Amino acid sequence: MEKRNLTLKSPSSGAKNFRLDGKTAIVTGGGSGIGQAIALRFAANGAAVRIVDINLQQAEATSKQIADAGGQATAHACDVTNQTQVQEIFGKLFAKERVHILVNNAGISHIGTVESTTEEDFDRLFRVNVKGVYNGIFSCIGHMKANGGGVILNMASIAGSAALADRFAYSMTKGAVIAMTYSVAKDYVQHNVRCNCISPARVHTPFVDDYLRKNYPGREQEMFEKLAKSQPIGRMGEPKEVASLALFLCSDEAAFVTGADYPLDGGFFNLRG
Repeated sequence: MEKRNLTLKSPSSGAKNFRLDGKTAIVTGGGSGIGQAIALRFAANGAAVRIVDINLQQAEATSKQIADAGGQATAHACDVTNQTQVQEIFGKLFAKERVHILVNNAGISHIGTVESTTEEDFDRLFRVNVKGVYNGIFSCIGHMKANGGGVILNMASIAGSAALADRFAYSMTKGAVIAMTYSVAKDYVQHNVRCNCISPARVHTPFVDDYLRKNYPGREQEMFEKLAKSQPIGRMGEPKEVASLALFLCSDEAAFVTGADYPLDGGFFNLRG
């Protein structure tokens, strides 16, 4: 049999750790939880991060954490449900710099069936999780078109495409996020704008801890273990794991990826018994 000499490529020809040097990223809801983890990871990999959050104190704390580590970040108070406010904040950023990446992460959760979901609950979930994403894209897409393209990453959920008990309104909003992702990817692919979304399963964030304290006082650890084991892999995800996938999808290493919904679910979708 003929033997072939295989020459390994030099290390410099491989991925450069998904660097974002010279790029600016807006991260909504970047003051805590998954958004904070994404902001920290992006900054650690060279991006200048603009943290947009309704809680300015949390946004500033994350920005300071990045600055103390030698990174670049600024904090901006913004209610993503208010289109005028989003356009104003984004417009000020666009006047100073090109924004290459938009991460629509700001969102809220809700527990309930259709019967226990009030009209007020439904409208609130829609305003934040659907209109908030729309406002971000609407305010940024023209800037990206005019500057040679960009990357939009939306935070969806497995609840948007799988049946989860007691998640009626939340599932509705995340299904809409997935649909918006596909639509924007299709409409703007010729403008060099990539648009993807991540659909995590249960991730251990402050929301989970607050939910357990509120609904299962004295049984928090027991219920935490039950919720963790609902993923076939046997645990909840960590915000930093979502951030790792976000980094890849927003880096040039993912230049061939658009119009994709990435499940990050510990086997939830395909390994359930």
